[in-house]
Amino acid sequence: MRSGWEHQVNNPETWVRDIPRTPFVLQAKVDLLPLRGDVKVLSMLSLLIELQRLKRLDRTGWTLRGLPNGTESVAAHSFGVSVTAMLLVDEIKSRGVEIDVERVLRMSILHDWAETRIGDMPRTATHYFGANTRKEAETAAFADIVAEVTTKTTLLGLHHDYEERESLEARVVKAADIIDLLVQVYALERAGARGLDEFWEVTTAADFQLTGEARAVVDELLQQILDERRRLESTS
Repeated sequence: MRSGWEHQVNNPETWVRDIPRTPFVLQAKVDLLPLRGDVKVLSMLSLLIELQRLKRLDRTGWTLRGLPNGTESVAAHSFGVSVTAMLLVDEIKSRGVEIDVERVLRMSILHDWAETRIGDMPRTATHYFGANTRKEAETAAFADIVAEVTTKTTLLGLHHDYEERESLEARVVKAADIIDLLVQVYALERAGARGLDEFWEVTTAADFQLTGEARAVVDELLQQILDERRRLESTS
């Protein structure tokens, strides 16, 4: 008769369902896995298992506006941001700008990892908690998540850069974050969703602190998205 842990090892789809909500318990259970290896490898596994949550964590902005559960997960958004950032960087580089592609992609992938611990807080939450409190919570959660992996210093540096927008790479990732949001809104509106006008307000207020060709590429893409939305509105 197989033990419960043998069943989980052979059926990894049960990991997400059975992940405890307390990180301390999570670590304890991962340590019980019948695996041999360096403690750093086990810490890597612990991180990978915890990040599975993002695949099922809904983006709350859609839920609050009456869209069904499963409209978009945090992991799906991170994928969209990564693809958008990759395409932006390719175009920016083609115009003669030096930019670190690996740094951009790493930042895109990890920028929402903190949400495994604090959830996807909607914009309205900032009104009650304050932007600084929210940022402090995200920073602390991210630090705890990567605390035991070998590359924690590098990961912490990337996360800090993204939050502070210190580099060109971080600013491009933030632009990609907003662009993916708008593409998702456009896709939902094409499918018949209504009441999402407020999401488009970011196009008039966003300041990505980009200059030169990087700014030109982002502005051109944003304009194309806006033009497509106007065409959609004119045919509705």
